[in-house]
Amino acid sequence: MPWQEDARLAGWLHDLGKYGELFQRRLQGLEHGLDHWSVGAWIALRDFRSTLAAVCIQGHHIGLQQGGKSAFLSMSPDRLVTGHPLRLQWTGAADELKAKLEEDLGLPDLHAFRKIGALVGPGLMLEARLLFSALSDADFLDTEAHFQGDTSGKRFRHPGPLLEPDRALRLVLEHIAGLARETHASEGMRAVREILLRDVLVSAERDPGLFTFTAPTGSGKTWAMLAFALAHARRHGLQRVVLAVPYLSILEQTAKVYRDVLAPVFGEEYLLEHHSLAGMAEDRQGDPEKERLRRLHSENWDAPMVLTTNVQLLESLFSNRPSACRKLHRLEKSVILFDEAQTLPLGLALPTLAGLSQLASKAKCSIVFATATQPAYHSLSAQVLGVGGLEWRPIEAVASSDALFRRCRRVTPSWELAQGPWELGRLVEEIRGHAQVLCIVNLKRHALELTRSLRGEPGLFHLSTNLCPAHRRSVLERIRARLRAGERCRLVATQCVEAGVDLDFPVVFRALGPLESIAQAAGRCNREGRLETGRLRVFELVDGAYPDDSYHQAAAAARGLLVERRWSLDLDSPEIYEAYYRRLFNLARPEARSPELAEAIAAGDFVEVAKQYRLIRQDTINVLVPYQGAVPEYEALLDLEESPGIKVEWMRKAQMLAVACFRPASRHPAWGVLKPARMSFKRLESDEWFLLNDVPGWSYDEDTGLSLPDKQGALPVMIA
Repeated sequence: MPWQEDARLAGWLHDLGKYGELFQRRLQGLEHGLDHWSVGAWIALRDFRSTLAAVCIQGHHIGLQQGGKSAFLSMSPDRLVTGHPLRLQWTGAADELKAKLEEDLGLPDLHAFRKIGALVGPGLMLEARLLFSALSDADFLDTEAHFQGDTSGKRFRHPGPLLEPDRALRLVLEHIAGLARETHASEGMRAVREILLRDVLVSAERDPGLFTFTAPTGSGKTWAMLAFALAHARRHGLQRVVLAVPYLSILEQTAKVYRDVLAPVFGEEYLLEHHSLAGMAEDRQGDPEKERLRRLHSENWDAPMVLTTNVQLLESLFSNRPSACRKLHRLEKSVILFDEAQTLPLGLALPTLAGLSQLASKAKCSIVFATATQPAYHSLSAQVLGVGGLEWRPIEAVASSDALFRRCRRVTPSWELAQGPWELGRLVEEIRGHAQVLCIVNLKRHALELTRSLRGEPGLFHLSTNLCPAHRRSVLERIRARLRAGERCRLVATQCVEAGVDLDFPVVFRALGPLESIAQAAGRCNREGRLETGRLRVFELVDGAYPDDSYHQAAAAARGLLVERRWSLDLDSPEIYEAYYRRLFNLARPEARSPELAEAIAAGDFVEVAKQYRLIRQDTINVLVPYQGAVPEYEALLDLEESPGIKVEWMRKAQMLAVACFRPASRHPAWGVLKPARMSFKRLESDEWFLLNDVPGWSYDEDTGLSLPDKQGALPVMIA
């Protein structure tokens, strides 16, 4: 790393203030409210001109602050003494200790450091976060070792296992070969999966950098991605594979299939899941020690394979807090896979691409954007460069991508909206005409109305995020069983079934939406290619409402392309998505979406960047629901809430029985059926976790999940 000397200096100086007389009195309980970090930051800046070390030392307890030139002047003790909320430890101890360190350890001279100056823009801010990550992690680990120590001194935890990419790749390739023998897929689909695997193993020999991975739905992308990552790591000596996905449903499904193959050989610690539902299976198996170790390794991603969410990874890359940033240095020499890459919010596209291009360059890692509907981010390369990053010029890892899409034609789309919008009653009758059918609508309100209109029909199911995760998992298992058995199965759902949910219906209805969503819906139709062709029918409701403005703009871009192409789009042509995304970028103008974030990056304002970079901005609450499939777990959670009150462990367990919903306005009728959970700390009431009051008519429906009252009768809880 170019900042190796800065990192060493930060390690030496970060706790310099602890050697002052005031801090010794603090250890004796005679002082409190002391700032022990600013003195080391000032020495790093004054004597070594290391702005990187200075900012990281300053922030290792309070978070990264400011990287502009004026911020460095404010580190001067003369300026800090006035108005500083904590007492400082200046005196002569700083210079004395610096002299002792120089004598004992041989501090580097001034010429060892690059003359960086202000830490502004995505590149230098990333360098600061990577150094900050290493410093924070070392500090946390040292503290942990102290408290785990014994009479022999500190006890550091054992590091996580090594990747061993050659051995892991052999296991993965053997498993892929086994799947090819056992699968029910058609000969054509097996051939597609073979070609995809061949292509990516060849591309894995390329130098580390930026890649796209464009492959049709159902082509074996999940395993081919891992094969690419392991082969790439083997070729270039990379140390870690990180997979980031947008949805927990995909993450849990992927983690299970990877773990089933790798854990029996490498052990449970080989693959680390880092997300809100991680550890639930371990809890049910009653192994608290294994879960404790998983949580410790999650704090700094000390594992060769990490499966996490886009929110966790990307927001950490733009964070300023020690706890969020301490894992970032683990990304050095990694293969970072982003599955379903099309889900990146347009408003964050430019800073994200700029940050990731810098990460690939500075951390010597590879970034892979995998999806069946590859966004035309390369068309934004000039804007990315303007943000202060490097050009976004990825290499396609799937050389036969166009041919694979042509070979994967499993669905014939019909664009029903060309004939005008449908009333809801027309859609109900169309669904009734099929024994096995999936209908995906844009709003929970529409899904609820459809389900109520079809109630009583055999094999009817409803899926939305109004159902808690445990309930959704159970419903999906029942649906798959009925589909395999050839029984009646009619599923009404929101977008929650589109990405990463393995379903195979002969007929799919999809309300007009973003083109990538329509393509995802097509991926749930004739998925295994057992039919000559599946049928995708794209319609528009008279009540053509959309979840939000961004979704509406994307749907408008899809409609505009349909009109331009005379109501005929080939969903198996990557060229269609290139044209669609260019149209969407022109319509939505991502370069103008986040001016506050762009200004903060240009100014080197770490605090404001962390505040502005949010993948999920809505204020949400969690409602514990009485799902009948998990009554013992629900009652146990109620007992714990009653006494001693909820803690972090309670919240983690409650995730499987919780529905997330937008926070209602202060006088909203929904508050009449919600009561805040009681915290264990001083018996306070939670502002984020709620239980259902026993109010007649408002509870949790075993078909449609949670509904809450509003002026019209039901509050659509949360957009899927």
